[in-house]
Amino acid sequence: MDRVTITDGYYWSRWNKCIHGSRDFSDMVFVDNYIFNKDVYIQFNSTVGEYVGYTAHGVYNADLWNKDTNILQQERAEVDRYCKHNAELYQSAIADKTVTQAGGRHPAVLMCSAYRFYPHGIKVSWMRDGAVVKTDVTSTEEMPNGDWYYQIHSHLEYTPKSGEKISCAVDHAGLTKPIIIDWDPSLPESERNKIAIGAS
Repeated sequence: MDRVTITDGYYWSRWNKCIHGSRDFSDMVFVDNYIFNKDVYIQFNSTVGEYVGYTAHGVYNADLWNKDTNILQQERAEVDRYCKHNAELYQSAIADKTVTQAGGRHPAVLMCSAYRFYPHGIKVSWMRDGAVVKTDVTSTEEMPNGDWYYQIHSHLEYTPKSGEKISCAVDHAGLTKPIIIDWDPSLPESERNKIAIGAS
């Protein structure tokens, strides 16, 4: 549900997104952004339940739209109508049929992902006990999200060893120092198999 208009050098767009972390979608959030020249000036977030303005024009419109119960009911309903409906379709078509196994000579695969970074230059690397791992690593290219941001995914095939420390390091121009996330095997399986980093 994205719309983009360019007129006389001005850029207006509207981006909707659905965000969730649980497989049952109980934490689903619907976000509707109105953007002018790459700045969000008004936003509806289902966790807030109403519009919030970030500029004088946005505050003015948020006030008007929040007084219209029909508009608010329609936006609030998007969590179920648009987000959960599509997430269920995607999950049944993709996620429920995907099995991640190591394809090489190692029994395990870790994935490190960096989301929502700009500009696109980024370095993702794996470390084992502080030393950079140069083998058994595959990475995607930097992929545009369609909203000026990028994402990248890196996979490490490995054989777990007792006491070793596996880390994912991300370095980007928007960071003052690299972000290093240590993989923690004591986390629940649903959390320990993913390391996600956002940088902008």
